[in-house]
Amino acid sequence: MAIFRPFKAIRPLPEYAERVAALPYDVMNSKEAAKMVEGNPYSFLHVDKAEIDLPEDTDLYSEQVYLKARENLDKLVSDGICKQDEENRFYIYRQIMNGRSQTGLVGCVSIDDYINNIIKKHEFTRADKEADRINHVDYCDANTGPIFLTYRPQAEISAIVSEWCKSHTPEHDFVNDDGIANTVWVIDCTETNAKISALFNAVDYLYIADGHHRAASAVKVGLKRREQFPDYDGSEEFNFFLAVLFACDELEIMDYNRVMKDLNGNTPEQFVEKISEKFSVELYGDNAYKPEKAHTFGMLLDGKWYKLTAKGGSFNADDPVESLDVSILQNNLISPVLDIQDPRTDKRIDFVGGIRGLGELERRASEDMCLAFSMYPTTLKELMDIADADKIMPPKSTWFEPKLLSGLFIHKLK
Repeated sequence: MAIFRPFKAIRPLPEYAERVAALPYDVMNSKEAAKMVEGNPYSFLHVDKAEIDLPEDTDLYSEQVYLKARENLDKLVSDGICKQDEENRFYIYRQIMNGRSQTGLVGCVSIDDYINNIIKKHEFTRADKEADRINHVDYCDANTGPIFLTYRPQAEISAIVSEWCKSHTPEHDFVNDDGIANTVWVIDCTETNAKISALFNAVDYLYIADGHHRAASAVKVGLKRREQFPDYDGSEEFNFFLAVLFACDELEIMDYNRVMKDLNGNTPEQFVEKISEKFSVELYGDNAYKPEKAHTFGMLLDGKWYKLTAKGGSFNADDPVESLDVSILQNNLISPVLDIQDPRTDKRIDFVGGIRGLGELERRASEDMCLAFSMYPTTLKELMDIADADKIMPPKSTWFEPKLLSGLFIHKLK
């Protein structure tokens, strides 16, 4: 039984929404962020990556940065760029990319549901990345970026969302620099909001699609507030955090491809011979090979593309983690042949999101790398099956597009 409730969002006024909305903080570095905000004092990157407004040599994790983030957030409100709604509401957020749309509900989920595994996870988090967002949420006293959650489709919820979008004028409707359409509706009907909350009470589980570190950080700040206010009754805003909930049939996972720096001392011929123990290897030609089904892989070596197919017996088909393509490639090739044991930390491997296309693999393989693999995308079913089994996916298993923009909805913790 999931808790999902409306809230009083701080939102940009309609005329400023396009300039405020920004890509999430973790998809660019500080220099890229500084370049992106040139000429735009309203960009939410001034909040999410506040170091861009401080001297270049500033420690990214210093108190200065978090104080500046709070100052910039407060300024958006005091300058009349953003304003807090007076009533608790849900919001509908639709994105359209390359003709495919995804429509979700924006509201707040419970930190207790996270703790009690009603909100299911499929990734480990790193303490250093958590610490940064804990400080950011704590100093801003706000969730500034939504967590990307999914759930199994519910016909009644979908019908409410669809009908509201058809019968109401959107509050925001713009296309960002990446060509992605972003549309927001405000559900300002108390009865409709209550109905949505009640319907989610019948949903057994929510699943983190993207944003594990932000979710963990939001929860830890909420627990910190409980220590600060021991008389809390559970209704306070710090007991909840900002999320966008999408039915899983609204979403698409893209491929998350791999590039390697060397062949671990093997010649190309030796390498092909070794991997042939676990994969059938078929020369494909000069054109890039994009896998069309699970357990097949594209390989770019010495300027030539190959099609690899995992041989029977190379993985346990009954294990939801071992049967993932990213696991098959890691366990049968990357680890034993290339001796890359920890892809999280080894500098000899890098990862390329499917949004970049296979041309990016060809570029990398000819410049700073020598080997590339194109992957078949992980599915939403695989993600949820693994989370249901309380297991963890290998690193870099999923790539979601489009990214949820930050700055359109801000959740204050009090």
